[in-house]
Formats: sequence, structure tokens, C-alpha cells
Amino acid sequence: MALPGDNTDDPRWQHIVSRNPAADETFWYSVKTTGVYCRPSCPSKTPNPKNVRFHGTLESARATGYRPCMRCTPEGPSLTHRHAALVVEACRLIEAGEEEPSLAELADTLGVSPGHLHRLFKHSTGLTPKAYATAHRAKKTREALRHAPSITEAYFDAGFNSSGRFYEQSTAMLGMKPSQFRAGGANEQLIFAVGETSLGSILVASSARGVAAILMGDEPEALLRDLQDRFPNARLTGADPDYETLVAQVVGLIEAPGLGHDLPLDVRGTAFQQRVWQALSRIPAGQTVSYAELAKRIGSPKAIRAVAGACAANPLAVAIPCHRVVRTNGALAGYAWGIERKQRLLERESGQDTNTATPR
Repeated sequence: MALPGDNTDDPRWQHIVSRNPAADETFWYSVKTTGVYCRPSCPSKTPNPKNVRFHGTLESARATGYRPCMRCTPEGPSLTHRHAALVVEACRLIEAGEEEPSLAELADTLGVSPGHLHRLFKHSTGLTPKAYATAHRAKKTREALRHAPSITEAYFDAGFNSSGRFYEQSTAMLGMKPSQFRAGGANEQLIFAVGETSLGSILVASSARGVAAILMGDEPEALLRDLQDRFPNARLTGADPDYETLVAQVVGLIEAPGLGHDLPLDVRGTAFQQRVWQALSRIPAGQTVSYAELAKRIGSPKAIRAVAGACAANPLAVAIPCHRVVRTNGALAGYAWGIERKQRLLERESGQDTNTATPR
């Protein structure tokens, strides 16, 4: 039970007790008995709440006349920001190297342990350093195949030093053979099916690797044209009855979002897009985050417009829940499948949607 004036009834106190780094930069606190001010994640011994005073700004903490804590350095970058900077530097090292650096090599260059770097990288990006390196190599491979005069020049441009390694890895990267990719997806087969939900029509398409597209709209014919635009030279085949089970799972994501499903997704995107899509997948149903917050979560706080672009490029409606991202003021921003659908999905996930009519 909280005692009068002991601060334990203030919600900020729990951030101090848990040393929550996510609360850094949202407030500071000073301790009367030690004469210091700290950030919420300070690793020092938890102070007596009666001696604590909360401050909404760093200037307010400084105005106490106390000195900054030597352990949590409230005047400098927060631990979260330092970690983000470390991850960004690791990304730049991966991107700059002709060969994929090992985890040990990365950690040694950055002056941290391999285990620490692996945990920070996975927490910040949703990917392991190796997965990020693979995604970056895939991006370079796609760009090289689009622009190089020949496949041989393409694999050198992509950083491969032998054709054997290129052919060994490129099919998994591209989801098809390099020659097929250069031909715009020629000879790749996608099976698809169209279903109906309370939010309109839905089209689900899969490659041999997994679900490649989930599209929503008003008319099935328009969805099929959209699929053809996304994969102009692929062979599109109507699905057999067994595929209906997968379509039913996708429909379930819309009709009962709280259940959750583990779909075999074939996610093709740049390394940055994959970081954003991984972060989107960790937003629980019924919750929303801003584009700015999402940018912070992937360790790129200034890349707000790029994050919005990655959300817009998401080819897997609902499965990768870009509808859970809103503006900083809580207003709904654009949604590729219609702003009304976005609103209805959010209302449904929060238990507020009672309208079963199909939006038009």
C-alpha cells in the first residue's frame, strides 16, 4: 500500500524499480539523500521513494543543483540510443564488406562480446546479424541482376567471388533462379485463391516457399490484376481445394484477429523493409504504435518516412499488421487497402467493431 508522499503510487516509480530503458528520455529523477539525478534505467541501488523527485525534462533535473549520476550518465545518450548506434554501426560494417563478416569479427571491431552483439542486434532489428547480411546480399543481388549486362557481371557486382557460391545462394534469396528473376519472374508458379470476408474480397497467393501476397479490396477481378502487376511474368494458377484451408486461416486473421496464426510467409523485401515488417509482427492485436515509435524500435529514429514507405510496400495484408501503425497524434494514416478497412480492423481487434457490413 502506498504511503502519502512516498511516490510509489506514481506510475513512473515502477519504471525506476524495473530500470526500464524504454522510459529513458521520458522523465528523469533526482535523489535528495545522494544529491544526484538519474535516468529511469539507472543501475544503481533503488532509492527510497520518499527521497525521489520526478522531472519531466532534463533542465528541471539540472535546476535542482544536484550532479548527474556517474553510472547512468543522464546528460549523455541513453543506453537505448547507445545500443541503437551500435547496431547501426554493425549494419554499416555488414553492408560495406565484400565478404559477409562473422559474428566474432563484427563483435571484435565494435569492442563487444559476440553474445551481447547478437542479442542487441536481434532485439533492435528483429533479425540476426547473419539474417541481415543475407537480406542485404539479396538486395544487392536483385539490383545487380536488374542492371548488370550479364549474370556473370551481376554476381561480381553483388559481392560474390565465384559463380558456384552465387548459384548456391541466389535461388533461396530470390525465390527463383537468377535467369527467371532477370526475366521478371518468368516460369515461376504462384497458386492463388479468392475469398470473401466481412471487410470485402481477399486474394491469397503462394509460391513454393510460402504465402507471397495477401491482397484486400472490393472486387476479385481488381485483386487479380494487382497480383499480375506485382508478378508480371509469373504463371498464376487457380488453387486446388486443399488450398482453401490456408485461405480460411487468412480469413481468420481478419474475422478473429486475437487468435493468431503461424502462416508460412514468403517475405520478399529489402533488408530495411524486413526490419520494419518484423517489428510490425511484434505489435499485439488491439494495440497501435506511431510511425515515429516504430522507427525507434528498429533503431532508426530518423527514418520515419522510410518506415511509412515500408508499411505501404507490405504485400501481406493483416498477416504483417501494418494497419496497427498510426500517426503520432493517434489519427489514422493511409492504408493500401482502404482507410475504412484499417479503422474496422483496429476496432475489431479492440473489441469495438459491431458493424458486419462490407465496407465500400
